[in-house]
Amino acid sequence: MLLDPNLLTQLAPLDLKARTIVEGFIAGLHRSPYHGFSVEFAEHRPYNQGDDFKHIDWKVYGKTERFYVKRYEAETNLRAHIVLDVSSSMYFKHFAEWSKLRYSIHYVAALIHMMHRQRDACGLVTFDEDIIHNFPAKSSYSHIRMLFNELEKILDGEPKKATEKRASASAKALHKLAETLKRRSLVVIVSDLFENVQGHSDLISSLRHLKHQKHEVLLFNILEKKSERELDFPDGKFLFEDMETGSELEVIPAQVKEDYQKKVAEYTQQFKVACSEAGVDFEEIDTQSPFDLALLAYLNKRKRLV
Repeated sequence: MLLDPNLLTQLAPLDLKARTIVEGFIAGLHRSPYHGFSVEFAEHRPYNQGDDFKHIDWKVYGKTERFYVKRYEAETNLRAHIVLDVSSSMYFKHFAEWSKLRYSIHYVAALIHMMHRQRDACGLVTFDEDIIHNFPAKSSYSHIRMLFNELEKILDGEPKKATEKRASASAKALHKLAETLKRRSLVVIVSDLFENVQGHSDLISSLRHLKHQKHEVLLFNILEKKSERELDFPDGKFLFEDMETGSELEVIPAQVKEDYQKKVAEYTQQFKVACSEAGVDFEEIDTQSPFDLALLAYLNKRKRLV
């Protein structure tokens, strides 16, 4: 079971709204440059002077001798694409109960459920060294069920995949995605951003590419803060292994912690500034924080911003 029923109840009053104009029809939650009727019937309403006669339901008129217009509902309010990093570093956990990948999958499942409740179309992209799967954005229940099945499949394969060495190539995947998305969308990226520091300039470039294509971009940086940001380990010597390359390094954390924390803080701030300048929403999520509180806190923040 990916989603706790209690969490679904808490999600009910919250809406993730697009802050920019998206392609689609007006359906209450999202602004749109398009107006008119779509292909899915919703309900009838009384005819008003000026309405197009082609939308009158003549069968209803035959039964009631009154004019009623067919109202239609847009197939979707918003097209969202969830981009999930499934590279080897996402399988890491030390202090947290869940690996970064397991935490991310539950987080993504909650977002997909919420978007589906809003009748938003949702797609899923998984990547490591390249894009693995790219499911298009659709709003049907069968499609959402398929996305959940894919997420459950990734969870089931976690024990085996955790021993593999698969690098992350976020920039490559995002550039490729930007070239394939033809309609303005909300792109939600969930990744630990675990790649060479030199590669982060390419990552910023790929984020700018998505923004240039008029997409709204949310970047969730999934991390285990106590180990990865604070290097807060007990006294003693530790052997650290790069989960993506297998390279090892013997370290006494107490000797390097202060300098490590300073450099990580400086680099993280620089990355946040770069995201802000690119118009990308950047949010850090600690896998040791309660899952539901992390999700609800961010959604409430979005609600205030929109």
